[in-house]
Amino acid sequence: MYLHVPTAWVGYLAFFVTFLYSLLYLFRQDPRHDRVAAASAEIGLVFMGLALVTGMLWARPTWGVYWTWEPRLTTTAILFAVYVGYFLLRGAIEDPELRRKAAAAVGILGFINVPISYMSVKWWRSLHQTQSIDLTTGRIHMAPEMLQVLLFHLAVFTLLYLGFVRFRGLVAALEEAKEEA
Repeated sequence: MYLHVPTAWVGYLAFFVTFLYSLLYLFRQDPRHDRVAAASAEIGLVFMGLALVTGMLWARPTWGVYWTWEPRLTTTAILFAVYVGYFLLRGAIEDPELRRKAAAAVGILGFINVPISYMSVKWWRSLHQTQSIDLTTGRIHMAPEMLQVLLFHLAVFTLLYLGFVRFRGLVAALEEAKEEA
């Protein structure tokens, strides 16, 4: 739980940042916003992939199977696939301006699945447990000691995400400068 939940939360955060910077790019046409959106999507994909893998490892002893097509797993797999598509699209379009606009559109539309994935355990009750920290009601369903450890891991993973996005953004800026030269 201390690895699975924070990776999912940070994946959601990363896709939210992608959503925001994609909107900013469309309104301001600043390539820096596209770089941040792409960096955040890339790191979000890593974190969401980790959430899927750790969830599968947790599911095996809990449910008896690594994977079942229940709503949370399915919506998270779709979310992961959408952002894989985001990078396939970025790689398929050569014109930088068109690539940025198309990626921004996918970054915005893809985010629609984040609240669906988050709320899926409430909307369609199935195997996956409900949220231990319910952001919609503010209720916490865990012991205070467990909550402290979970929040610590969430803070560490968030700082790791911020560092990765900063680094990836710098690398992307250097790649763009190299292409232009």
